[in-house]
Amino acid sequence: MTPSRRADGLPARQPAQGAERLSRRHFALALPSALLVSGCAAPHRGTGRPGDPIVLTLLSHYASGELKEALRGPVDEWNATHDRVKVRTTAVEFTDLLTTFMVRQAAGQGADILHPYCLWNGQLVRAGVLRPAPAGHAEEIRRGYSAAAVGAASVGGRVYGYPTEVQTYALYYNKRLLRAAGLDGPPRTWRELEETAYRTTRRDRYGNTLVQGFGLSAYDDSTTVGQTLALLNAAGGTFVSADSRSTAIDSPAGRAVFDLEHRLVARGASSPGVNVYRAFPAGQVAMVISAGWWTGSLKTLMGGDYRDVGVAPLPLPEAGGARATLCTGFMLGVNTASAHPREAWEFLRWLNAERTGGEKGAAATRMSALQVSVGSLTGRADDMRTLLGAGAGNGGAGDPNLRPFLDALAYAVPEPNMPGAQQAKSLLRKNIEALWTGRRSVEEALRVTRRQVDQEVARAW
Repeated sequence: MTPSRRADGLPARQPAQGAERLSRRHFALALPSALLVSGCAAPHRGTGRPGDPIVLTLLSHYASGELKEALRGPVDEWNATHDRVKVRTTAVEFTDLLTTFMVRQAAGQGADILHPYCLWNGQLVRAGVLRPAPAGHAEEIRRGYSAAAVGAASVGGRVYGYPTEVQTYALYYNKRLLRAAGLDGPPRTWRELEETAYRTTRRDRYGNTLVQGFGLSAYDDSTTVGQTLALLNAAGGTFVSADSRSTAIDSPAGRAVFDLEHRLVARGASSPGVNVYRAFPAGQVAMVISAGWWTGSLKTLMGGDYRDVGVAPLPLPEAGGARATLCTGFMLGVNTASAHPREAWEFLRWLNAERTGGEKGAAATRMSALQVSVGSLTGRADDMRTLLGAGAGNGGAGDPNLRPFLDALAYAVPEPNMPGAQQAKSLLRKNIEALWTGRRSVEEALRVTRRQVDQEVARAW
């Protein structure tokens, strides 16, 4: 999750676990300080006089930089061309987003339109915050987006919003470091992955690591867990059961992933304490698994050295297997408390489903054009092929490194989003890190993860 990007190229940290457990009373008591911290005042909703335009409020994490500017464009376009319904955006940092949703909802000040990280959807639905998409919109979403994007925007098979930013995971590698180790391409299997990691690892004469062969990182929930779940999906496994009521990671696939990561750390090819978001662009990591948003940040950070960066599909346990990887993302949905749900859904259709002409006549939705302009993707594969093929946008245009992420839309697995998903993810992270640091064996890490996550998920339901 890498759910959000910062100006320095690092992903934003995850929200505090406690945000999930605050009671309604605590939310209400916390409201004034939370709003002060987020810098957002209560939204203006118009005077209510006949003839006054309806003012819809949209709350997102697009609070600064290129994301803020990218969203401003289509919102300004809507407001300039629609007299009866206007849209006003407010934003907080990603780390404050979930708490702000819940605090404002408890105080009766929820925004009409919400832009949540899809991991939270089960919690928001259970709390009565998200409104199901009307039948026509749900059909549009199922028809227009990849299965992984639709799954991320759904809870219990019911669609709750339009997918926006969608991230799939792939293998980043440094071409120069692989060539220096006598390798002429990225690994395709886990055996080749290990061989490449060991051959590209370099140390000085004192044994200090100069280059990690494979970057495992304990930076945050999304980095640690995203890497592991992507490998788990590639091995044919899943984190939770089909009914989302128990964990499924204590399986042959989960054991294979934990064994692989344990070997890479034990044999010195991975140093989890190193921040891969700084080490990889500095040429100190040969390979790392991450999401597509990173391409734009790497371009900015590395300048001309970005030519050394390649991206490939995740290696598979065995050659010839079926491909799979992790998909995370965000969506735009409508608040159950909105007084104008029909107008809110109509705006979302305009933003996410209506196609407009772009450069060279390329027709794509406004949201797809927005995401490509900042080096990201949506779950509309046809839009992505149109925009990338036409060379539209600034962040991702013409970059072959985005292609593996686009191709992965066809086979990616959505991140589980049942009630309690954020806490389950944090528990998984703790056990992965205990494995990496030698505090738990593979069997212990799997067993403790199963017990803790099962308890958490059962409590959430």
